[in-house]
Amino acid sequence: MITHLYVMRHGIAVERGETDVADDDRPLLPKGERRTRETAIALRRLGLKLDRIIASPLARAAKTAAIAAEFLEAEAPLEHDDALRAERGAASIAAWLETRPESRVMIVGHNPALSELIGRLVGAPTTLCTLRKGGVAALRRRDDRFEIDWIVRPRLIRRWIS
Repeated sequence: MITHLYVMRHGIAVERGETDVADDDRPLLPKGERRTRETAIALRRLGLKLDRIIASPLARAAKTAAIAAEFLEAEAPLEHDDALRAERGAASIAAWLETRPESRVMIVGHNPALSELIGRLVGAPTTLCTLRKGGVAALRRRDDRFEIDWIVRPRLIRRWIS
């Protein structure tokens, strides 16, 4: 059962329709890769320990997760799961999370589902926040739901590590 959940939105990617690349294949921009590395460095400085990092298989989320895994040195391998694809909703992701056996998990995926998921997990009737590209939210299970430990915007992370 997940006791600590870290929700990370993929980094800055090529915009939809900007090129002829299919949506599933849109890559991170160099700026997105750089900022994702900065976020991962900051999370490592916080001493984040994970059992698993699980990402959407879409290119932008998969690359974000690979960068995070490299810097966080997750004990378990990086995994990709269709449950985190861009078209999945918060309710289906929440149900899928209940099937996971790990205790400390980071998921990497897409909005609007991730922002909606945070609200759903803490029992809010609506979305509490909009997770920015490259942003991270830390949640901790308390009884039958989660509490938010912290949510950090990428800009704050960049200021912290500079």
